[in-house]
Amino acid sequence: MESTHLLGGSKKRVKIHPHTVTAKYATHTPYAPQPGVHTHFPQPGDDGYDDAPSFEDFGSFLEETSDRKQLTESRKWPLTLFGSKDKDKDTSNRPQAAGGGEGSQGGAKAAKGSGKGVGEQLASFGEASVSASRLTWVGLLGAALAHGCLIVLTRVASERFSLGPLFLLLVRSIVQLLSVIVPLHRGENLFGPEGYRLRLLCYGVTYSLSLCCAYASLTFVSPGNATTTWRLATTALSATLAFLLLEERLGLADGITIAAGLCGLGLVLLPTVDESNSDSPTDPVVFWRGAFGWSLSALAGLWMALALVGYRSLKERVGVGTALFTVSWTGCLLAPASLALLQEGWSWPMSAPAWGLVLGLVACSVAAFLGMTHALTRLHPALVSASQSLEVPISMLLHLAVLPVAPTAPEVVGNVMVMLSVGWLVAMKLLPSRGGSRRQREEYEEILDSPIK
Repeated sequence: MESTHLLGGSKKRVKIHPHTVTAKYATHTPYAPQPGVHTHFPQPGDDGYDDAPSFEDFGSFLEETSDRKQLTESRKWPLTLFGSKDKDKDTSNRPQAAGGGEGSQGGAKAAKGSGKGVGEQLASFGEASVSASRLTWVGLLGAALAHGCLIVLTRVASERFSLGPLFLLLVRSIVQLLSVIVPLHRGENLFGPEGYRLRLLCYGVTYSLSLCCAYASLTFVSPGNATTTWRLATTALSATLAFLLLEERLGLADGITIAAGLCGLGLVLLPTVDESNSDSPTDPVVFWRGAFGWSLSALAGLWMALALVGYRSLKERVGVGTALFTVSWTGCLLAPASLALLQEGWSWPMSAPAWGLVLGLVACSVAAFLGMTHALTRLHPALVSASQSLEVPISMLLHLAVLPVAPTAPEVVGNVMVMLSVGWLVAMKLLPSRGGSRRQREEYEEILDSPIK
């Protein structure tokens, strides 16, 4: 393998051998040996050898000016909606990478010099990663618990206090406007940084539209079926949209686990024996009301998947407090419009228990939002949505405690599958893998011992 590099009027020819690297220098004119004249080429260790253009310079020059790089960059999809994840990373890390070459080489030499340095570095990296992952998954599980409580509180408020779901959504949006304190305290722009405000607005609109569709569907179908359909559609569509818009792929194990959880949600949605074997004619009004409610639940899943993917693309630009304020003020605009469109009546809480229930609902919604949004900064949107599937078995258990009704066999099996899938996800992400850590250590040591860096 030979390479030619033109720099400063000299030509360098480099030959790479599995064990040695030799270099020869010549002028632009072909070299012709003269009789009786001794010619000496610089060798490693001689004076002036390091001043010659190196093979690394040639490699970087070739990489920056090659046609292959331009062709590969031109073949990438024009992701104009949310932007490419690799492009954002390159633009944000380019200044650091330009001046960090010497530091990285020095760190590699220091780590290579001491045998314990490699183990200490890998241990510190592993501990920091596991600690952050634990906090993230604890927040996600807390958000799932808050979502389950939110479902039960919404059902109790509708059945015992005659509070409409959309009215509850409007109240929680108004109370959540107090989150404006967080961006103001941090000195952030309320409507996002310049250049990202339109994307932040789209995120708030899609999130609020998802909540409006989900809460409106509770008027037409049972809360359990509406919640399960919403979560199933959100998980499936978020995996698809994250791949299409952000080029984020799921691992094989994650995909299989999420698919098992989706099958569990499908079992929960199976009709009961009385509904499937009923021979009485179905009222067309009842049928179309149910179809409309199911459609609203699926549409809510689509909007929520778009919202999750949208914030995933904004995770490094928009804080959680700014996102909560955006969702709150867009909800204050869209919830009254939904109330007027569906002609749902206004009913204010008339007792202290009713107001306490509304405040508890707001607290649960804020806790669930914070846990999910923080997790989106580190995890795939489909993993975040799949972890929230725990809200279905949690709401079933809480509803059994409030209103004892025996669940059907498919519901029990489906909820068990959901809990097992989420538990397996958490175990895969948090439990240490000895084989994986050993393999990472061997690869790291092989890089340090390599003669070419």
